[in-house]
Amino acid sequence: MTDERDPDEIVDDLDGPVLLFDGVCNLCNAAVRFTVRFDESGTFRFAPLQSDVGRALLGRHALSTDEFDSVVLVEGDDCYTRSTAALRVCRRLDGPWPLLYPLVFLPAVLRDPVYDLIATHRYRVFGRTDECQIPDPELRERFVERALDTV
Repeated sequence: MTDERDPDEIVDDLDGPVLLFDGVCNLCNAAVRFTVRFDESGTFRFAPLQSDVGRALLGRHALSTDEFDSVVLVEGDDCYTRSTAALRVCRRLDGPWPLLYPLVFLPAVLRDPVYDLIATHRYRVFGRTDECQIPDPELRERFVERALDTV
């Protein structure tokens, strides 16, 4: 099923949290699979930062549409980046992962350098693909923009 609507129209229809990720990063794609595994209720939707919908969401939140060095969590009118986004995702997952959420109370100046270190070296350590990966059919339904072959 291809969603050929305007990206802004798709964004207008979003009703749950959306996790934006670097679609060519192997670590980021693994993080999406991890999130799906521990998100039994299907709370999160996903979109590559490089996609039209990803760029529309970034633009609405005055974030760069050219740099993809942070995961971005969009929750309604709010958005979160870096370690705050990761911890807010953990808070909604099943299993032991919500136990990590209290780390959000540490100042970001302490948390984000660890996130940035991993983000800076993610391609070298985990690799990257030439284009956004197309997810398995059961995972594909969780993506905001279903026309992933055009990303």
